[in-house]
Amino acid sequence: MMSASRFQRVGRSSTTINTARSFSLLRPQQQAAPRAPALADVPADGVDTFEAHQREFREQLASEDITRKKKEQAESQYPSANGKLSAASTNGSPSQASSSDASSTDSYPNGSGAAPSPIISVLGSLSSKFAEEARAREESGKKKGPLSTLIYGTAEGRELDKDMERSFSQVLARGKYVHSIVFHEVKPDKVDEYVKLVGDWYPRVASMPENKVHLVGSWRTEVGDCDTFIHIWEYQRYQGYHQSLNAIQHHPDFHPFDDKLKTLIHSKRTSLMQEFSFWPTSPPRTLGGVFELRSYTLHPGNLLEWETHWRRGLKARREVMEGVGAWFVQIGELNTVHHLWQFANLEERKIRREQSWGIEGWGETVHKTVPLIQSMKSRVLVPLPWSPIA
Repeated sequence: MMSASRFQRVGRSSTTINTARSFSLLRPQQQAAPRAPALADVPADGVDTFEAHQREFREQLASEDITRKKKEQAESQYPSANGKLSAASTNGSPSQASSSDASSTDSYPNGSGAAPSPIISVLGSLSSKFAEEARAREESGKKKGPLSTLIYGTAEGRELDKDMERSFSQVLARGKYVHSIVFHEVKPDKVDEYVKLVGDWYPRVASMPENKVHLVGSWRTEVGDCDTFIHIWEYQRYQGYHQSLNAIQHHPDFHPFDDKLKTLIHSKRTSLMQEFSFWPTSPPRTLGGVFELRSYTLHPGNLLEWETHWRRGLKARREVMEGVGAWFVQIGELNTVHHLWQFANLEERKIRREQSWGIEGWGETVHKTVPLIQSMKSRVLVPLPWSPIA
């Protein structure tokens, strides 16, 4: 069962975050729009408003991070607290023990018995870091034989080995969420009807706890594949994906929706993805502006190298650009990576991208990643009225 805290409602005019993965209950839906949203609806002079929302969003994350660190520091000063609780439970306090066990396994998704800090959820799991530290301790205690010295005798060789180990560790740590990206190519004369249909159904699907699915966001393509609508959903691993499909398709309203949808679209494409561990998907927020979805088809076998370079490059990009998330496809359009960005407007996009070149590390990221790419595509998107990220 998922924690109830994951289903907090997020308002359109607020960037307050209760839990970083609270996608399920969406911003209160407005009255059905008479037409689909368009790029022309985005204010051309909305930079100040966008940046104000951005500062509020980031300050909230920073505040949660400070709170988490203070809590960890306080807990580290009392390492015997858990031991005393265990002793008490064995000395005739079974109800306390049962309550403790229940809270540690049922109350929160991580099974830790303590509410996960929002900032941890936003910035990703630290499990890979702990695994690396444990591996380092283990390796430091091993004796190095002649063969090890021959293979990893140089500093460069040892560092290469560590980099490879870290990369594979990160791959194994990516299994917390599965995301689907769905492309609907809508008939031009059916766009408004499509928005009405999907706008009524998708928020309902995401708001039902039994469906165990979160809607990350919904967008309309304005530059690129026009009249293509893009939806990103989040599931609890592949098991959650199967459970969600089963629950949704057994809802009495699903088949009428699906039958009507088929009359409004030319085609539908779906891929299953996972987010990069260094770039977790943003929680719900309303900054305004426009979005850019950049899709890269890589040469097979280059995903780990791509991740290594982007892990460094993202630090540079984040100084001037607002990222939403990054995912790599595991089932569907293989060797494909999607990066989603948000800007106040197209002019601001141009300015921010130019500023990136003045930040140390970005030029090297481009130099290292361009040879890995077979093809790439850019789409400018506008959010739909019910999108949790807008």
